[in-house]
Amino acid sequence: MSAQELRDKTPDQLKEELVNLKKEQFNLRFQAATGALENPSRMKIVRRDVARVLTVLNEKAASAAAE
Repeated sequence: MSAQELRDKTPDQLKEELVNLKKEQFNLRFQAATGALENPSRMKIVRRDVARVLTVLNEKAASAAAE
């Protein structure tokens, strides 16, 4: 998911996306702890997607505060 795709979404959609990514991240950590993780690189991708969503949310909040 690109940052441009995220910038086109509303803050509510971004928060929903963040919740979904956090759930996926939790499930991946659980799978890693039990040894059932099939794709270890997915953890890195999800972590970066969480950071990307948070960055866009902060950008939107800063632009709203500046107005």
